[in-house]
Amino acid sequence: MLSLKGRALRWLAQREHSRAELERKLARHAGGDDEVEAAAQITHVLDDLAARGLLSESRVAESVLQTQGQRFGSRRIRQTLQAKGLDAELVSATVQQARAGEYERALRVWQRRFGQAPQTAAERAKQMRFLAGRGFDGDIIRRIVRGDDIDD
Repeated sequence: MLSLKGRALRWLAQREHSRAELERKLARHAGGDDEVEAAAQITHVLDDLAARGLLSESRVAESVLQTQGQRFGSRRIRQTLQAKGLDAELVSATVQQARAGEYERALRVWQRRFGQAPQTAAERAKQMRFLAGRGFDGDIIRRIVRGDDIDD
């Protein structure tokens, strides 16, 4: 049976996790009937990992930006970062980074999926829903689907 620290290290070896994510995961495995004691054990483990540099919120944000930045828009990235329980300032800073070049990323995603301007209103709606589902901003979606600045 793995200790709490062993479990946390195993999860961190697979990918970067935020403190809130690890707290949720470890809470299922914390022993004892006393919730206060279990929470104290988890806090101690996570404090130790953070002190050793193994747990880093900024690395989590950077990892999300690297893995999702090419396929998703800033809205989707914000949602992912918030779901991980990251600090609001870190989320805002990361989203600002994601906004740089968002039009070009959205255009690449659109070209890979569709490649040509919509011919009907139904196609236009489908393309717009697709890009919105990927988390791109409405003004960017409208520019791309309308065909503004697209080099054929």
